[in-house]
Order: sequence, then structure tokens, then C-alpha cells
Amino acid sequence: MKGLPALTLSLQFARFDGVQSHRDVLQRQRVTRWIRHALQAPAEITVRIVDAEEGLALNRDYRHRDYATNVLTFDYAISPVVVADLVLTAPVVEREARELGISLQAHYAHLIVHGTLHAQGWDHETGEEDAERMEAREIEVLAGLGFDNPYAGR
Repeated sequence: MKGLPALTLSLQFARFDGVQSHRDVLQRQRVTRWIRHALQAPAEITVRIVDAEEGLALNRDYRHRDYATNVLTFDYAISPVVVADLVLTAPVVEREARELGISLQAHYAHLIVHGTLHAQGWDHETGEEDAERMEAREIEVLAGLGFDNPYAGR
């Protein structure tokens, strides 16, 4: 992967029922590739896969929203090195993939790219133009990784 930014990755899995199917999809080499393709600078990123209880607690405590969401991004630095934690709630990701009729791998790839863009300052909640730019970047990165447009048909 010459030409792509350097990445130090910590990939963590909480203990919960069914965690092995998520471990199988989220092989370190695969996750590293997804993140590096979304990066514009070197990075130190932790990806943590959690159960619904931990996802709910984090979303409630940090975003004041009382539900478990699919991905949370905690960005600590953007320059000169991107430093961030991405927390993905496994049961939510699995349910959404099933509802969307896509593979668990494709949904994780999208959410990890999405979170990585957030870690670099991209934001879809600041206005329609920003949301369109971020979606376009996600589509571009995912296409380069061999994934379909995650927004097609929605």
C-alpha cells in the first residue's frame, strides 16, 4: 500500500455473545486497509467493537443520546497525526446490515471509513453541503476498496 498514510492501529473486541463473527469480518489487515484508504495524514487509531450496553453508555454519556448508535468517533488530534478512537456497536451494525440487505463486511467498511473521515474533521451534521461532500468522499473511498455506494437506493 505504498503512498498511503502510515497507521498505527489498535483493534479491540469487547466480550459479548457472537463476538467471533465480528472478529472474522474485522481481520486486522482488512481494517487497516479500509482506514488507510480514508486517511489524508498519518494516524494512530483505536477501533473498538462493543456490545449494545457499552455502545448505549458511550452515546448517552458523550452525545447525550439515549440509544446505542452504530459508530462513535472520538477525535483527539488532526495534525500532524490523526489520533482517534472509533467505537462500533456490533449488534447495531449487524441489525443495520441485515435491514439494508448488505453484508456485514460492507457495512463495517462503510462505518469505519465514515468514522475515519470524522476523525479528520469531516462532518455531515453541519449542513447539507458538508453532508454531500462527506458522502461523496465515502463513496469514492469505498469504490476504491471495491464496495458499492452505501447510499444508493436510500
